[in-house]
Amino acid sequence: MRERLDPLTGFEETDAYLASLRDHLTTPRDTDYLLLAGDLPDDAAAARTRMRAYVDEHVLPVINGYWERAEFPWDLLPPLAETGLVGGVIQGHGAAGLSRLAAGLATVELARGDGSMNTFLGVQANLTMGTIDLLGSDEQKERWLPGMVRLERIGAFALTEPRRGSDSAQLGTSARRDGDSWIINGAKRWIGNGSMAHLTVVWARDETDGEVKAFVVEREDPRDPETLPPGFTARTIDGKIGKRAILQADLGFENLRVPEANRLPGARSFRDTSRVLATTRGGASWESLGHAVACFEAAVAYTEVREQFGHPLAGNQLVQGTLASMLSELTAMQLICFRMAELQEKGAWTGTMASIAKLHTANKARVIAQQARDLLGGNGLLLDFHVARHLTDMEVVHTYEGTEFIQSLLIGRKITGRSAF
Repeated sequence: MRERLDPLTGFEETDAYLASLRDHLTTPRDTDYLLLAGDLPDDAAAARTRMRAYVDEHVLPVINGYWERAEFPWDLLPPLAETGLVGGVIQGHGAAGLSRLAAGLATVELARGDGSMNTFLGVQANLTMGTIDLLGSDEQKERWLPGMVRLERIGAFALTEPRRGSDSAQLGTSARRDGDSWIINGAKRWIGNGSMAHLTVVWARDETDGEVKAFVVEREDPRDPETLPPGFTARTIDGKIGKRAILQADLGFENLRVPEANRLPGARSFRDTSRVLATTRGGASWESLGHAVACFEAAVAYTEVREQFGHPLAGNQLVQGTLASMLSELTAMQLICFRMAELQEKGAWTGTMASIAKLHTANKARVIAQQARDLLGGNGLLLDFHVARHLTDMEVVHTYEGTEFIQSLLIGRKITGRSAF
């Protein structure tokens, strides 16, 4: 008669086996098959190295737990500030002052670790700090930016509304001048960092002249609901299947009073909003590349050690064919992103180019994540192996900065000269 196994022994065997698989995933895999790294300027290489070290040491060991609990990892902020990379391409006020390529590679590495942390930093540095830097006065920049660089003050960018996503120019939130203040009424939705921000850039339409203006709403302690200004409500959006460790929120404004000193003087119409958004175009493409790298590396590592039918999965033709397809798409994404940085530095980057980049990279990263999930089999469903997190996070990236449908219409308008909106 076959001897009955002790259940504890069985669990120990399972745990040991899964640990051996997970440990193998920590070994980096080569994704630079066209030797792009050999041509990196020193600043770009250094930025990539610093962010990769931060991710490997601080993010990857703990992020799955935060993601599963839908909690923001506050403890990860001090070491992130210490990388010296906060602020991206912004010059002065303690910001990193990176080149476009250096900032892009830092994004790849952060997204390789986790999409929620990447979104947090994108909202903090690119959207909120970027708006203040581009449209704020010198006094406002000095008042707010240094603390944001140190991650002592968190920022949010409130543009999207419950009834308006891609057609954000049709703002329903209103602002009315009242002496030395403005009265704001309306609502915003899907606001990254919205329920945890010290500073929220709120876009609203002036009731008098109809133009769009930007206001910075301040609060002392974002973790204390009692510090919300009168007329300002914030509610974290629950039930998300992706980017669960970033707090996205519904915001409400009911006769919210904001001082004139907190109005950004450079924001005079929606064209200025578009100027801000233009500076961030491409961020989703770099992030998509980061998610794709993480999924490809995990798939290669896993198939090398996972055995079925007496040999590693990596020895099967179908597996090798899938990995080859993943790598070819990943390489094309790299070329697009590197060319994007070059054109941005020259000032030659256009909206159509951004749409092409977003459409391609988001679609391909989504497919690569799906293929990695398939190659990991049942273990691909577990957070321990990271791919499941990247897979669902890519669903978020696929949507923001313009969905596939919106990007295709923008490109189609350029090709044909006809608007199909």
